[in-house]
Parts: sequence; C-alpha cells; structure tokens
Amino acid sequence: MKHLRIGQIGEDLACEYIKNRGYKIIERNYKEKWGELDIVAKAPNKTLIFIEVKTLTNPNFSGLKPEDNLTSSKLEKLKRTAELYANNNPAIIKDNKGWQIDLITILIPIDVNTDLALKDLMTYCRINYYENI
Repeated sequence: MKHLRIGQIGEDLACEYIKNRGYKIIERNYKEKWGELDIVAKAPNKTLIFIEVKTLTNPNFSGLKPEDNLTSSKLEKLKRTAELYANNNPAIIKDNKGWQIDLITILIPIDVNTDLALKDLMTYCRINYYENI
C-alpha cells in the first residue's frame, strides 16, 4: 500500500505546484469505468486542464523515470475520459478556452520524510510539468 500513499502525496504536491502558478482546482480523482482523471483544473488563461500525475521515489533501481509510467494505452484512456468529462460538463467548458491533457511527474528522494508539510516536501522533490501531451 506504500505506492498508494506515494501516489496520493504526488497528487497533493501536483495540486500545490499548479495552485502556486495560478491554476484553480476544479476536481480530483474523477472516475469512469475505464479511466480516472487525477486533477481537473482551470489554467490562468482559462484553458481546462486534465492533469495526469506520475510519482516515484528515488533511487529507482529499475532505471525508470516517472514519465515512463505513462503508456500509450494509459494516454488513450486519459483522452477518452477527458472527452467524456468535457462533454458531460458543458457549463465548465463554456467558461473555458478549450481543454488539454498535461502531465506532472514527481521524483521524491527516498530519504525524505514524506510526513513533512507539502510546502517543505516540495523543496526536496523534482517536479516536471509537460503541457498538452
């Protein structure tokens, strides 16, 4: 269950990261039968953003980076779920300038106490933001 905790911490860090950049969180963990949207947010430019979050602790002896965990099948599920969300929420879409899917990856050093406050934990993590994947 440690991976679930790390995933939740990653999503919390991602929310903090984008809020610090002026984004407004609309929803978290939106689920459909075939997929989930980690974060739904509105960017400062009023674009609706669906954010996938991938988090790993370091060192990762397999050589994988968090980015490697976004497979083409996962991306297809994300697109399908985002499309459904957009179609089922016309009021949200009407107030925005289109939508896109972004990726946030987080690498948490293995020796960092994950019980730190998010603001403090962020200083130890490597966070990458990929827009419009």
